[in-house]
Amino acid sequence: SLVIRGEKDEQAVLCSKDKTYEMKIADTSNMLLCVPGCKTPEQLKADEESCDIIHAQIAGFSNNYWELRRCRPKLKKLRKLLMEDPYEGPDSAKDEASATSKYTTEDLLNVVQASEEEIMHQLQVLDACQIEGYWRILNFDYEVKLLNHVTQLIDSESWSFSKVPLNICLQELGPLEPTEMIEHILLSYGRKYTDGGEVYFEMNEDKICRTTAQMLLQNAVKFNLADFQEVWQQSVPEGLTTRLDQLKGLALVDRNSRPETISLLKVEDLPEDNQERFNSLFSIREKWTEEDITPYIQDLCAEKQTVGALLTKYARSSMLNGVKVYNSRRLIS
Repeated sequence: SLVIRGEKDEQAVLCSKDKTYEMKIADTSNMLLCVPGCKTPEQLKADEESCDIIHAQIAGFSNNYWELRRCRPKLKKLRKLLMEDPYEGPDSAKDEASATSKYTTEDLLNVVQASEEEIMHQLQVLDACQIEGYWRILNFDYEVKLLNHVTQLIDSESWSFSKVPLNICLQELGPLEPTEMIEHILLSYGRKYTDGGEVYFEMNEDKICRTTAQMLLQNAVKFNLADFQEVWQQSVPEGLTTRLDQLKGLALVDRNSRPETISLLKVEDLPEDNQERFNSLFSIREKWTEEDITPYIQDLCAEKQTVGALLTKYARSSMLNGVKVYNSRRLIS
């Protein structure tokens, strides 16, 4: 089945179960006639005995048709909607008072311009969970609190990060937080597997380090890079190793400032439109290396499109101290 999605101020898109297409009216010089029960030449050949002229009733005509072009699903709105009312835990008075800004799967299908499969996949990417039938994103501070409970338990029990038992986590942490929240945080930060009939999680080192970095960076405009790396390594659970490549699309390192600095820049906070995204990036930094800009434009690549092709279209390249850099094709105010 196909469905057209979009609110009054949006350009309509057509969605199948797993793909999204932009719709454009295309004019045709050949008039299209609508004939009920029309037979094609192939169908007539099969019935050679009847060579009579058929009188066809024309029900309507058209000089244009809808042209469909595969496009990226417009998923930025999904995060925006869920961020209106992030879940702060079972004890939050705010959650009790708030009756609006909560969305079921059906609500999201009505307002987000993407196919059902693309929406469900993005909910997974956003680590959203269903609470009382509504899709919710965890408030960042609450997420960190849950993660700390789990990592502290791993530390106190001297477990390996690759083998964290679900049952003991639920028993030990159940008195502190709802068990479904404990399981949700394990699913968000780990890979579930079964061994000897028991359920275990292999925790994702990069994701834990990334969240810790976000927590440290969110309260600072800029952070001295060397100081940050030291504090970051001290802040992650013992046994985990921090690396700057864990922060792609989350933080930006300025190698040209003295001393070198790092600041928070989340790809999900940037505009969804290609030109607006590049305008925003070039207003933050005039010249970018391909390595620095790639995490911030990778998601804009259409099917079979490369980052290089995007840069060719929206940026101008030049050499700076022997390194290829990109700047805007247009004047950024």
